[in-house]
Amino acid sequence: MSLIYVVEDDKNILEIEMFALKNSSYQVEGFESAGDFYKKLDSRQPDLVLLDVMLPDADGLEIVGKLRKRPETKKLPIILVTAKTSEIDKVKGLDIGADDYLTKPFGVMELIARVRAVLRRTVEEEKFLSLGDIFLDNEKRMVYVKDIPCSLTFKEYELLKLLLYNAGIVVTREVILERVWGIDFEGESRTLDMHIRTLRQKLGDAGAMIRTVRNVGYMIE
Repeated sequence: MSLIYVVEDDKNILEIEMFALKNSSYQVEGFESAGDFYKKLDSRQPDLVLLDVMLPDADGLEIVGKLRKRPETKKLPIILVTAKTSEIDKVKGLDIGADDYLTKPFGVMELIARVRAVLRRTVEEEKFLSLGDIFLDNEKRMVYVKDIPCSLTFKEYELLKLLLYNAGIVVTREVILERVWGIDFEGESRTLDMHIRTLRQKLGDAGAMIRTVRNVGYMIE
């Protein structure tokens, strides 16, 4: 289930957007200010952001620019939402890095269709991931090391995919446990350490690319 952050200062619009997304089986969290959004983003990254351009404490275009400069959010899908209708505003939004643009007022069906399209494009772009001697084929759910198939369990595969997607970026233990296991493994983080250990062993020499960042998490580089 994809997680979507909705950043909108108009409570009525926020409620409508969240209701529509939840009814389409998305996990949703709403924020009425950029400050609250940034705080949550530091602890958990969503699969897509629905971002209003006119916020009380920040400009949506500036937010997009900041997110695109941060390694951990440079590929985060973003759909801008605004009451502005001029072509130049749409061009600015797309040029600065937004994936799509919605102009108010818009219909619920259009909102859902655009969200699905952006998420679908994102998944399609990540069919293959590679780093060094490791190649991950997400269509066939296969991993190869020096062109030799590497047999991984479901969790090991998902763990490696998450690390490869964020190559060069430290992924916190909390994020890994939530993304790979789906719940908060409070007091059970040794499960993660065990899977990292077996994953390194199965990857052979390539497993050395997985680094432990003490008291934070793991990264692959």
